[in-house]
Amino acid sequence: MQPIQRLSLVLTASLLVVACGSTPPAAQEEAVTSALYTCESGVKIVASYSDTDTATVHYQGRTYSLKNAVSASGARYVGDGIEWWTKGAGRGASGSVLQHLADGTSGAVLETCTQE
Repeated sequence: MQPIQRLSLVLTASLLVVACGSTPPAAQEEAVTSALYTCESGVKIVASYSDTDTATVHYQGRTYSLKNAVSASGARYVGDGIEWWTKGAGRGASGSVLQHLADGTSGAVLETCTQE
């Protein structure tokens, strides 16, 4: 085998080892789904979901980390004294911010929103 062919073979093998041993950047990051909602009051809410058990809600200058809770319909997340309750998916889906009471029940509706 000629030196140039040997070098080419070594470089090709090295590239294959590197390519097979690395995980693409997209696979290393968590898949996060985000949605923008506009409320009847004009307030904008961004809700992000990294899995079905948690939601991160950006509302009135604060970020709330919420946990999934039991609901009769839709998806309900609670924490830090609020609830984020959604029904449907995609453009036109509804989302509501409610007070979350100390006894675990829902309080007053603070915002009624629609997904953009």
